[in-house]
Amino acid sequence: MEQLKTIGRELAMGSQGGFGQSKEFLDLIKSIGEARSKAEEERIIIHEMETLKRRLTDPDIPKRKMKEYIIRLVYVEMLGHDPSFGYIHAVKMTHDDNLLLKRTGYLAVTLFLHEDHDLIILIVNTIQKDLKSDNYLVVCAALNAVCRLINEETIPAVLPQVVELLGHSKEAVRKKAIMALHRCHQKSPSSISHLLSNFRKRLCDNDPGVMGATLCPLFELITTDVNSYKDLVVSFVSILKQVADRRLPKSYEYHQMPAPFIQIKLLKILALLGAGDKQASEHMYTVVGDIFKKCDPLSNIGNAVLYQSICCVSSIYPNPKLLEAAADVISRFLKSDSHNLKYMGIDALGRLIKLSPDIAEQHQLAVIDCMEDPDDTLKRKTFELLYTMTKSTNVEVIVNRMIEYMISITDHHYKTYIASRCVKLAEEFAPNNHWFIQTINKVFEHAGDLVNIKVAHDLMRLIAEGFGDDGDTVDNQLRSSAVESYLRIIGNPKLPSAFLQVICWVLGEYGTADGKYSASYIAGKLCDVAEAYSNDESVKAYAVTALMKVYAFEKMSGRRVDVLPECQSLIEELSASHSTDLQQRAYELQATLGLDAQAVENIMPADASCEDIEIDKDLSFLNNYVQQSLENGAQPYIPESQRSRMDDISAIKSLDQREVVSHSLRFEAYDLPRPPVPSSVPPISPAISAELVPVPEPYHPRETYQSTSDPSVSNDGLTRVKLRLDGVQKKWGRSTYSSSGSSVSTSTPQKAVNGVSQVDSTSSVSSKPTTYNSRTSEPEISQEKQKLAASLFGGSSKTEKRAPSAAHKATKAHHGADKLHAAKKAVTSTEVAVPKASHQPPPPDLLDLGEPVVTSSTPFVDPFKQLEGLLDESQVSSTVNSKPVEPNKSPDLMALYSGTAMSGQGSNFLDLLSSNKDDLNLSSGLSKVAAKTGQGETIVSNSTQFSKGPDAKASLEKDAVVRQMGVTPTSPNPNLFKDLLG
Repeated sequence: MEQLKTIGRELAMGSQGGFGQSKEFLDLIKSIGEARSKAEEERIIIHEMETLKRRLTDPDIPKRKMKEYIIRLVYVEMLGHDPSFGYIHAVKMTHDDNLLLKRTGYLAVTLFLHEDHDLIILIVNTIQKDLKSDNYLVVCAALNAVCRLINEETIPAVLPQVVELLGHSKEAVRKKAIMALHRCHQKSPSSISHLLSNFRKRLCDNDPGVMGATLCPLFELITTDVNSYKDLVVSFVSILKQVADRRLPKSYEYHQMPAPFIQIKLLKILALLGAGDKQASEHMYTVVGDIFKKCDPLSNIGNAVLYQSICCVSSIYPNPKLLEAAADVISRFLKSDSHNLKYMGIDALGRLIKLSPDIAEQHQLAVIDCMEDPDDTLKRKTFELLYTMTKSTNVEVIVNRMIEYMISITDHHYKTYIASRCVKLAEEFAPNNHWFIQTINKVFEHAGDLVNIKVAHDLMRLIAEGFGDDGDTVDNQLRSSAVESYLRIIGNPKLPSAFLQVICWVLGEYGTADGKYSASYIAGKLCDVAEAYSNDESVKAYAVTALMKVYAFEKMSGRRVDVLPECQSLIEELSASHSTDLQQRAYELQATLGLDAQAVENIMPADASCEDIEIDKDLSFLNNYVQQSLENGAQPYIPESQRSRMDDISAIKSLDQREVVSHSLRFEAYDLPRPPVPSSVPPISPAISAELVPVPEPYHPRETYQSTSDPSVSNDGLTRVKLRLDGVQKKWGRSTYSSSGSSVSTSTPQKAVNGVSQVDSTSSVSSKPTTYNSRTSEPEISQEKQKLAASLFGGSSKTEKRAPSAAHKATKAHHGADKLHAAKKAVTSTEVAVPKASHQPPPPDLLDLGEPVVTSSTPFVDPFKQLEGLLDESQVSSTVNSKPVEPNKSPDLMALYSGTAMSGQGSNFLDLLSSNKDDLNLSSGLSKVAAKTGQGETIVSNSTQFSKGPDAKASLEKDAVVRQMGVTPTSPNPNLFKDLLG
């Protein structure tokens, strides 16, 4: 009683203005309706969203106001904006005990949310509780939410309650329960497979609404499995008879038609159950005949029921009386002034023609009127009808009409559709070869490249295979007719690419077959095509292949082949083409011209385009080669299914290898050295050492290289000290040039060690990376229309189809070799690779503005021996004078660094120390480096004096320089730091 009072108050307030809604809400609706542009409407909605965001944050919103805000959010959602900030408030409203608020919340969430939304889990419990409510309105609201929001995962949570509601006392609840169960079946058929019998039970419900709702799931079930529901034919016929006899309440009538939508659904179900079943169809004849008599043809809904009755008659087992009644209804449809009724008449006539082809002759003039009607939709439907009516006696008229219509339309999609229909009719019902070729030519000329390329391939296949049953004479006439027609058309401008491919193929295969045209004439035409369409590589490819066929057939015939000058120039042009396909075809043509007749006959037999090609999918001819390769140590083939697992294993192995390599270098600092003894040698400036690093000179052809007696060290040319340019983009020269085919970028982060900048060098590989006007029937029929009707519908009604012979499908297998691309890893080592003098020198560095370096052939001097002063002057002199050092006189210091990776800067520093070999004094060599300042080279201001014997400070300075250059020993070296460590 309280709920009824609330509804009464809402209705009373609604009569005063908007069901109790505020003036602000009414102004919103008014402003949206009066908006003059989309931009103004969006401005209003955005302002409304900002207002709602602000007001919904208020914790104490009255329920009536919250209901209004939710409705305003619904308006925002319907106008295409995102009010997701208010979804949670709609979910909360479904929990309210007030009926209006709860129904408003359910309405909002069914509009806001989808079945997979994250907030669905919050309302499942509410739906379960409301399905058990005593108020049937609450139950109906919950069932509506089940139909819209329940997904496959949440079906088990609500399914028991839905099944229980099928026996509810209220018909509205039972109806919505049927709808909810139907929705569950659509989402998860397996979950309710044991509940399908409930649909059969509800078919006999006392309420027509429940019975009508049951027809929808039953129609879907019958569509998937007809035989399981054959026993329901009598029940469906009985229900349809009761509906047609107006035994349902008046409330189910629509425009004085008794439950027309229930009748339409029942007629669809009977059409499925009676298809091909005479016994089931006999139960339907009486009730369907009554519907033809009782339906009102003056209303649209009556005509809809009549149209569905015709569809039912065309599906069930044929009955002459019903076919006659259907033909009378079709006649009324076709004679109507309404285009909609004419459309239904054409569609219904197409259904009945399959059962009784003679029916079309009764309506031939009406069909012609529809074909000439300005309404495009009606005209297209008429052409579909004519397509089903086509036979050998009327194919010429129908195809010509379709081609004329194809020329007049601009819809590319439908033009393609009409072209394919014309080609198919021409292939099946062509009266003679000449008409067939002419028809296909028209289709290609007017449809252009819109014609599916498959049509061109089918045409070439049809010409190659012929009609089969009529012998070789008819096939040869077809090919000769095609050659003649194509030679006439080939001169037309702007022919479609697909059509030109067909022309070139036909001229290449059959241009000289009948001896009417010479090879030179055909070759000249083909060269003209290649020249006229020089931008189309596919056409040029077809033309070159056709030339090869023409000359090959001449060679096989024993005739002398004279290559035309234009053909020779075409071959030369294509031999230098950027297209590898055209190059290959040109080379093949040249090779074919140089072969004898026997060889040409073996590689290109005449008229072999339709021969079957045997494909060895297992490649058994490679078995011997594979076996031999395996015996020689080749890796076996790994199937594709196992490659992913192998890749994972190899990735793990490579990761382990990286870890091992990463532990081979140690970058931790050594112990602090003892305080240095004052010395006259000035220290190296950290600022200078941070900016001045040695950079190798580019290699030039005039440089020579000579190995020293130490095989672990190789001379890589002279080195100069210049500006460090790491990270600076080169503006000249090849940015990615490298002697090994990949560009190597070197980054040199600096680490301060004992006050001296230390440069660490790491290398990384970078790779390159598409009104109608109603017509009124004229009382007098013109003579031309009568002739057209006679040509379309006259003659034998038996369809004569001329099917082409079975096609020999030739498939070619293209074997492509998989190319494996391996990434190159740059690993630093103590050995510096020296390019051989015989190799092509790399381009000079345009940033090098220094003097040309004069290279001497003086051998290499070990820098570490000079740095540490471990050798006396005589040993240095003997090394400079190219005299080999005895092993027992000098220790092999490089062996101590065999596990240490030397950076690029460190290598350059070694080269710096060995660059001036003309001077016997090493310190004078370093002094000369400091003197070179005029050619853009970096200056080293201090000249180092090397002296014999241990000098603590000098050794420390040398230690800092060595560390700066990236040389970090991995093991203790008593000889190198004996003066520091005692």
